[in-house]
Amino acid sequence: MEAEENRESEIPALLTEAAFSQRYREHLEKTGILDGRYRAQKLTEGTVALPVIKEKLSTSIQEELMTVVAPGSSCKETLIKNPVLSKRARIKSPGQKLRKDLYELVESHGFAWGRELERDLPHAWQVHGDLVVLNEDCFTDPFWKQLGSELWMNVASSMGVRRLAKEGRILNDGVRSPNVTLLLGDSEWVEHIDNGIRYTFDVTKCMFSAGNIVEKQRISSFYCSGEVVVDLYAGIGYFTLPYLVHAGASFVHACEWNPHAVKALKQNLVLNGVAEKCQIHEGDNRQLSLQGVADRVNLGLIPSSEAGYPVACRVLKDSGGILHIHHNVESFTKHMAENRCDTEEDSRKQRRMAWIQWAEAVEAQVRALLVEIKGSLWQTNILRVDKVKSYAPHIDHVVLDLECRPLV
Repeated sequence: MEAEENRESEIPALLTEAAFSQRYREHLEKTGILDGRYRAQKLTEGTVALPVIKEKLSTSIQEELMTVVAPGSSCKETLIKNPVLSKRARIKSPGQKLRKDLYELVESHGFAWGRELERDLPHAWQVHGDLVVLNEDCFTDPFWKQLGSELWMNVASSMGVRRLAKEGRILNDGVRSPNVTLLLGDSEWVEHIDNGIRYTFDVTKCMFSAGNIVEKQRISSFYCSGEVVVDLYAGIGYFTLPYLVHAGASFVHACEWNPHAVKALKQNLVLNGVAEKCQIHEGDNRQLSLQGVADRVNLGLIPSSEAGYPVACRVLKDSGGILHIHHNVESFTKHMAENRCDTEEDSRKQRRMAWIQWAEAVEAQVRALLVEIKGSLWQTNILRVDKVKSYAPHIDHVVLDLECRPLV
C-alpha cells in the first residue's frame, strides 16, 4: 500500500532552533531532502524538528546549513515520534482514494493485492451528477466478479455517487449508439449542465461529448437574431440548443434519426424553454422535404458529414447563407511522411495544411452541388477552418465555416 498508509512510529529529522527553521525548510525542500509527507514538529525547548529523507543526508549538508544557510544555528539528527501527515499528503486525488478503498476491500476478503489489479483500476471516467460512467478499459480482470455487487457499491461510495455505469465500444449501428451498462442504480437518465444549458439523456442510449464545449461556446457567441437554422445531425441538442438559447436564432429545424436521441431532444427543448422555436424532423435527413429556408446549416456529424452536403445545399435560402461543416481530417499525410517535422511548430503547420486542403476540396464540391441543385452560378468563401478537438492520433475533428452566395 502507499507509504502514507503504513506510517512508521518514528522518522528521521533535523533539529534546529525555531528562529532558523524556515531557512532550513526552504533549503531542504529546494535540495530534495525535506520529507514533504510529514509535518514539522515544534518542541518545548524552542526547537523545531524538520522531517528529512535519511538517504540524502550527509555531514556536508549539515555543515552547509549551519555555516551558509543559517549561520549561528545548531543542527543535529533526531527522530520524530508518531509523525503527523502533512496537509498535502492527507489530500488524496479521487484515483488515490479509490485505490485505497479497493485495496482494503480486497484485503478484507482475504485476497492479495497485485499488479494486475493495480493496472485494472479506472484512470478516467465521466461524471453526470450522481452517476459516474467508467471507461471500458477498467475492471476487466475476472477476479472482480468474486466481489459481486459489493465492488460497485464500494466504487460508487469512494467516488461520492449513487449510480455507476461502464461503457463499452460504440456500436456500429449507423447512429453511433453507446454501449453502456448500468452497474448500480435504478435509472439510466442523467442531467448535465454544459455552457449554461441543461441536457438530459439516457447514458445507455445516447452519447454526450464534453470535448465539443469550445464549439458550443463559439456557436453561443453567434448573433443569429432573425435567422433560421437547419441542424442536420441534432442528436440530443448539442448545437441546436446553443443556437436557440444563446445565439438567439428565431427558429431551428432539428434533424435526427436516432429515436432515443429524439426523445432526449424533446425533453431538452422543454427544459430550456425553447420548444416552441424548434421543429424536430425525425428520420433520414436525406428525405427532408424542406427547401430554401435556412440562413445557416449545421453539419455536425463525424467522422464525416459529406452525405449531408446535397441536403444542406437544398435547404439553404436562395439568397445564400453559411454552412458549418464538421469532419475528421487525417493530418499524417504522405506529404508529412516525406517531410519530417523537426519541431512542434512544423507539425502544427503541416496539420493546418491538411485542414486547408480538405476545406478547399469541400468548397469546390459544395459549389458544384449548388450549381446543380439551385440551377444557377454560386460563389463560395472559406470564412474559417479550425480544430474542434483531437479525435485520435494524427486525426483532428475540424469545422469549416463556408459562406455560399448566388452570383447575380
